[in-house]
This record gives sequence, C-alpha cells and structure tokens, in this order.
Amino acid sequence: MTLTVDIRKTLATHERRFELCVSFTGSCQRIVLFGPSGAGKTLTLQAVAGLLTPDAGTITLGGEPLFDAARGIDVPSRLRAAAYLFQDYALFPHLNVRQNVGFSLRRGWFNPGARESAQEVEYWLDAFELNAVAGSYPAQLSGGQKQRVALARALVAKPRILLLDEPFAALDAGMRDRMRRELSDLQTRLDIPMVLITHDEADVAAFGDQVVQLAHGSVREVAHYEGIAARNAPR
Repeated sequence: MTLTVDIRKTLATHERRFELCVSFTGSCQRIVLFGPSGAGKTLTLQAVAGLLTPDAGTITLGGEPLFDAARGIDVPSRLRAAAYLFQDYALFPHLNVRQNVGFSLRRGWFNPGARESAQEVEYWLDAFELNAVAGSYPAQLSGGQKQRVALARALVAKPRILLLDEPFAALDAGMRDRMRRELSDLQTRLDIPMVLITHDEADVAAFGDQVVQLAHGSVREVAHYEGIAARNAPR
C-alpha cells in the first residue's frame, strides 16, 4: 500500500520556531523514518495519524486522501484506520489488560467491563501470550508485556496501517532484540503496512525496507537500508 506525504507545518513558541517540510512516497510494507531527536519524525507520524493538522499539503494512503489542505479534506483520526503505538504505550492505568485491548472496539464514553470480552480480544490475547495477565493492570506488567498489550490494542480494530513511535526505546537491550524479532514476525504474518520512527540504526537494519532520513524538519534522503549500509561501510 502506497503512502504519500507532502506536508508543511510551522510550530512557533517564544523560544523556538520549527519548520516541518516533509515530502516522500513510501511503497514498501516497512517504512522507517530515521533521524536524530528533533528531526520532525514524530510530527510527521502524528500528521499521518490525524493527530496533527499540517498547514499545507497532502497525505494519501492507498490512493485515498487522508488530508488535502487545498480541497479542505482532513479525515478524522478515528476514521483513518491507522493504529498508532505511542512511545510510552499510553495504556490506561485503571483498566486491566483485557479492558485495554478491548477499548479500541468500544464506541462512546464507557470502558469495557472488567470481565467483558469479545472474540477479537481473546484472539489477540492468545496471539501475544497475554492470557495469564489478562486481569492484571499496567503497573503490574513488564516492559515487554506492556508493549504487547499496546500492539494488541492497536491491531484489534483491524487497521490499514500500523504507526510506531520509537517502539523499543523504553526496553533494555535484550528485550529490544526479542521485541524486534516478534514485531518483524508479526508484521510479516499480518502483511500490514508499517511506518516506524527511530534514531536507532539497529531498528533501521531490522525494518528499513525503505528509509526516510530526516534532519531539521525536512527529508535528506529516501533509500533502501542496503544502500545506506553499503555507503556507510568502512573502506
């Protein structure tokens, strides 16, 4: 599925003015937005998700417009079918694992009941081996378990694209390696397009079918990981 982003956004405070001017087309199943902190990666991902409104430009997914400033199109985030995995996972502390996963299926203001479930929820609890902690709360979970809960919550609503904001940053080195493998296997099995942002070259190596390098709010290069690795290899 092709993702095309061509947006501009100015953010200004008393201390700083930041210009985001990002343009790229991603046609691979795994796209990595790569660059240092402050490069504009998260702002770009938020724009795709509908959490940030650009000042100008367009965003299309599979040929369908999600945002088009000139035509007045701005599809609400809840209707974009884009699952966003926040860096801190953003689990609800007052809901148990089963409730957190089932939250995406609810409409309105009411949370799922503590024992309420659905076939889709049970499927993902089983897929991520979370059955044993289904009644536990986020504070009782390990970092890896929290990430799996967040992924299950993101996937239960059957999104068209998965957006991940530094998904391994909060994990220790051993857990990062394991979760990279698990996420890679999951994405391959589901065949769901994925955009992942990171400043870690190990993430780029694992998921960089197409790498969009950002710096100072703009795209510096769009390439495949193999080409970047070959160019940066010692001679």
